[in-house]
Amino acid sequence: MQQTKVLPFIAVLVVLMAAANAFPGYLVDDNHYEHPQYKFEYAVHDPHTGDVKEQWESRNGDAVKGSYSLKEADGGTRIVEYHADKHNGFVAVVKKAGGHSKQEITYHGAKPHY
Repeated sequence: MQQTKVLPFIAVLVVLMAAANAFPGYLVDDNHYEHPQYKFEYAVHDPHTGDVKEQWESRNGDAVKGSYSLKEADGGTRIVEYHADKHNGFVAVVKKAGGHSKQEITYHGAKPHY
C-alpha cells in the first residue's frame, strides 16, 4: 500500500528533473547577476500638432541619469534633469525656459531601504 503512494511522487520528481535539464535557465534566472547597462534617446517634433519633446536616459549598474523636455501650452519648455542611485534615491531638477517662468524646483524622492 505504501509503495503505490510513493511511485507517483517519484514519477513527478523525475519529470521535473528532466524538464530542468532539458531547458536550462528556464526555471532559474541565469542573468540575475549581470551588470545592468543601457542608453536610449528619442525626440518628437511635430509642427502640425505642436508636439515637441525629447528624452535620454542611461544606466550603469545601480546609477541612472537622464533628462527630458517638452513644450508646454504657454509656449515655454519644461526641462527635467534627474539621477538616481542606491545612496541618494531619486533626485530631479525641474527648469522652465520661456513662457511664464518659475523658479527651479528640485525634488528628492524617497531614499531606498538598502
